[in-house]
Amino acid sequence: MTADVSDFYYGAATPIAAYLMACLGAALGLRCTTRSLQRRRQDRKAGWLTLGAVSIGCGIWTMHFIAMIGFSVGGALVSYDSAMTVLSLVVAIAVVAVGVFLVGYRGAAPLNLGVAGVITGLGVAAMHYIGMAAIRMPGTLRYDVPTVALSVLIAVAAATAALWAAVSIHTLWSSLGASLVMGVAVTGMHYTGMAAVSVHVTQQVTASQSPAGLLSFLLFMLAGPLAVLLIAAVIVMFDPDMVLGDGEWSPR
Repeated sequence: MTADVSDFYYGAATPIAAYLMACLGAALGLRCTTRSLQRRRQDRKAGWLTLGAVSIGCGIWTMHFIAMIGFSVGGALVSYDSAMTVLSLVVAIAVVAVGVFLVGYRGAAPLNLGVAGVITGLGVAAMHYIGMAAIRMPGTLRYDVPTVALSVLIAVAAATAALWAAVSIHTLWSSLGASLVMGVAVTGMHYTGMAAVSVHVTQQVTASQSPAGLLSFLLFMLAGPLAVLLIAAVIVMFDPDMVLGDGEWSPR
């Protein structure tokens, strides 16, 4: 039978927290990429681009699984496969790195930006659906194909906009504004993808949500990426050029 599915088991808490994490990852990623474009210290370019990619990837992945804390299926207990969950994190960071390094080293020419945006967007979508494939329950997840396609298009558009902003926006306040917009786009992609989901339950239970063990598992999985984002935030905060946005820029 088809079960009742909700993405807001804890109300507005999970979507708001998910959005804030998406914004944090985007803001850190933009500032790190900005730092990599400064002419006077190009010797650490790869390091800054790597930190930017990790920040954006961790931010997107953290957004996804914070949002998934609010996911519930009526009459089914939900759990997650650890290996698939970690794989989704690796995919998120890897594909974002491809896009960030492409625009970081080759610039934001339309063709290069388009290729990087498509690769990164498809990777973000892949992260989302790998994360969904990690779900274990007595039932089957089904997807509405047009809605899935829309979520992928949103992911590609969001990724392209983020990569353009990363090499085109240099000031602190502009970066913060761009990160707020990117948070809307990335979170919107997630909930669009979730709108495509329906669940056919094969074995009902009395509980409508997984026990506290599921919440503990997700919080444990989130600890690593959250620590990475915290470290990235400290690095950004203590780099004057990053905060003030000063310096000469490589042509893009």
